[in-house]
Amino acid sequence: MSTGPEPSAEEPGARRWEDRDTEPIPRARPTDPDPDDYADPDPYTDGAQSARLGGYGRDEYYADEGPPTFTEDEFSGLRAGDPGPSVPPGSRMAPLDEEASRHAARYLFPTEKFRGEWKRHWIQLAKEGGIAVAATIAMGYIAGWLTKHNQTQLRTAVLIIWAVVILYCAWRVADWWYDRFILTNKRVMVVSGIFTRNVAMMPLLRVTDMKYVQSLTGRMFGYGHFELESAGQDQALRNIRNLPNPNELYLRIVEEMYEPEAVEARLGRAAGVEDDGT
Repeated sequence: MSTGPEPSAEEPGARRWEDRDTEPIPRARPTDPDPDDYADPDPYTDGAQSARLGGYGRDEYYADEGPPTFTEDEFSGLRAGDPGPSVPPGSRMAPLDEEASRHAARYLFPTEKFRGEWKRHWIQLAKEGGIAVAATIAMGYIAGWLTKHNQTQLRTAVLIIWAVVILYCAWRVADWWYDRFILTNKRVMVVSGIFTRNVAMMPLLRVTDMKYVQSLTGRMFGYGHFELESAGQDQALRNIRNLPNPNELYLRIVEEMYEPEAVEARLGRAAGVEDDGT
């Protein structure tokens, strides 16, 4: 049905009217086709699918786009037998120890998973070291003066006192060597003592608050003091002093408390769900 007289060829709007009548409508190629368009071909609907793809067949559409490409790093954690990096990139955490020493292994039960053990920082021996050095210097000076004045008995007494002081310092060093802080997937422990062995422990599930404090010297030499609380009760394992790398140790404990699966994944032990007794 005509809506009005068409303009004549002499009128200025005639050319614009002709362009509108003859200009083809462009067909845009779909940028995000329906996933159903790539289903198995159907002889009854293949033509309709080709029309939805903008005139391109499935093979032609894939050929234009090309196959996806991946880098070597994206496949590094997917190959069989490759556990991936033990520590996330940029992390300040050192790799976990694989096995406990014989000093710590005797206190672990079979289903418990060892996470690491740490000796106290060497700053704990600073006082004993200072005493040993001062006693040695004083002994040398006094023994020389007594020898010069022929005081043999007094010199012998000074040597005995010096030997006792050195033995005390050596005992403190041995006690420092056997003093270990141990972390597992179940608990934290402190094992100390040579002749009288002391074992203090706290389950990770009972830890309600934890913090570490680094003094100025602690930040300079890399040690700190930990405070653990369990439901507001006094515990045998509450204040742990002079632990090395406190930031690393803090992250270890927090990760074991809140993300144990991440630890298992880094260790390559997350192939299946294991019954660890919990």
